[in-house]
Amino acid sequence: MDLLAARGQMAMSLGFHILFAVAGIAMPVLMAVAEWRHLKTGDAMYLELAKRWARGTAILFAVGAVSGTVLSFELGLLWPTFMRHAGPIIGMPFSLEGFAFFLEAIFIGIYLYGWNRMRPRLHLWAGVVVALCGALSGIFVVAVNAWMNAPTGFTLVDGQLTDIHPLQVFASPAFPSQALHMTFAAYAAIGFLAAGIHAWALLRTPGSRFHTLALGIALGMAVVAVPLQLFTGDLAGKHIAEFQPVKLAAAERHFETRADAPITAFGLVEIPYGLSMLAYNDPHAVVRGLEDFPESDWPPITIVHVAFEIMVGCGSAMFGVVLWVIFRVVRKKKVAASRPLLWACVFAAPLGMIAIEAGWTVTEVGRQPWIIHGVMRTAEAVTPMPGLIVPFLTFSILYLVLGVIVVVLLRAHVFAAGDLG
Repeated sequence: MDLLAARGQMAMSLGFHILFAVAGIAMPVLMAVAEWRHLKTGDAMYLELAKRWARGTAILFAVGAVSGTVLSFELGLLWPTFMRHAGPIIGMPFSLEGFAFFLEAIFIGIYLYGWNRMRPRLHLWAGVVVALCGALSGIFVVAVNAWMNAPTGFTLVDGQLTDIHPLQVFASPAFPSQALHMTFAAYAAIGFLAAGIHAWALLRTPGSRFHTLALGIALGMAVVAVPLQLFTGDLAGKHIAEFQPVKLAAAERHFETRADAPITAFGLVEIPYGLSMLAYNDPHAVVRGLEDFPESDWPPITIVHVAFEIMVGCGSAMFGVVLWVIFRVVRKKKVAASRPLLWACVFAAPLGMIAIEAGWTVTEVGRQPWIIHGVMRTAEAVTPMPGLIVPFLTFSILYLVLGVIVVVLLRAHVFAAGDLG
């Protein structure tokens, strides 16, 4: 029960924090692009948009800082054995993440209070630094998770990690695909979320220049990020096939080791050779099934499979909207003039965030029963302290309150622009 409570608390904390982490990665890009457009065109509406997105970024950053601090405490309190063994390795990327985080906080302050106090182009560069630090902060955290999935940089002797090389954490074979996939996922998710909000406003106030300009920038980021996210997702799938085949087998409910392995899309349509192609770019490649592994090493198959299907479904729907947007742009038709497309943006708004939550479920639950793949099991890493259900319930209430506050603040902030033309 205590192991379940510890895992539940960590899952809840990560699931809450990641929403604000992706905002910290992607929102600064929106505000910087809006300010750049203002400097390029002289249009005051872009300036107002940059200021409003900057204030929204500050709100989300503040809550993300709180939830991230809670997570750092939970790592030590809930998983002391893991931190004792892994700390000398993962301390490096966590330290770099802290450095990037503090730089981001400093430059957010400069950006927010630098209006009319700095040269315009210098002020824009402050926003660019915020965007770069946000991306680096996320990449350094993903480096830790990638190492947990494919650990490197040490020698295992009698269950102890020795001959440690901290910088080798970035040499984990999981790092490149995970870092790229997560970064583009953040841009895609926030692009669609912002587009959905402003599309909803345009449905209520057709012709609003403020929301039309905002929609254009947000969809522009999504149009670039979504195809790149799908490409890096393919790279991640090939990595998993090589280094964590049991995770791939669970995600696809693939029990039998076989060549010419098909994919069954959403449990309805079987695509011949699909899984072999996904895993190895070879329609006749042999894909290992769950039967190749002891049941004690199987992750919870239903959770991993359903989460994988949700992730793929959301990504596919987002790509469909992106193609629709591109089709209208190529035909020189205004995106904001199409009510069906605006409604599509509204319904697609949460899909990126849902896909991220589902993707991290695949990553984390799919690694079970290991906390460090092939090295340490999760049950070995948990604290022996009893009564973990109490902090689990306490933090659940805290996150619920924080979530309500954020929704109220952002709703008032976004729709305060309703009077703009």
